[in-house]
Amino acid sequence: MNPQRMGKGMIALGWILALALLAWWFQGRLDAQRNPNRVPQVLMQDGRPGVVLLRNRAGHYVASGEINGVPVEFLIDTGATDVAVPEAIARRAGLPRGAPMRFRTANGVAQGWATRIDALRLGPLVLHGVRASINPGMAGNEVLLGMSFLRHLDFEQRGDRLVLRPRGD
Repeated sequence: MNPQRMGKGMIALGWILALALLAWWFQGRLDAQRNPNRVPQVLMQDGRPGVVLLRNRAGHYVASGEINGVPVEFLIDTGATDVAVPEAIARRAGLPRGAPMRFRTANGVAQGWATRIDALRLGPLVLHGVRASINPGMAGNEVLLGMSFLRHLDFEQRGDRLVLRPRGD
């Protein structure tokens, strides 16, 4: 094999490897900016666990959690009545389709099914039997964490931080 050709091939391979590593690094940075709460920060107050969430670059609160033990990403949505689950995630989490329902979304009226989540976890916060809806029209992999979960919590926003704690009723 021609040494000059082999040298050019090694240089090209080096550039490809360097570009791949840079793309991998930047993708990780972008993911961290989109979800700065991959491991939600735990806050203990009066013996009760809470969670501190940081706002992402777009101004939303996104956090990693679980539905029935299946890892998911939540988007905190105080305007959503229920926890809204995309159909693909509902299948992975084993959520049963209940009664058909219609609901209003930002994109208009949608059809889906009522369901209940056996266990919803956000950091140390775990609720059982959470009312939810399965929405086959939801794109993406984010679950809207609506008021059927949030109404059980006290939440306080200060600057770019949202603190969620179990209600002290």
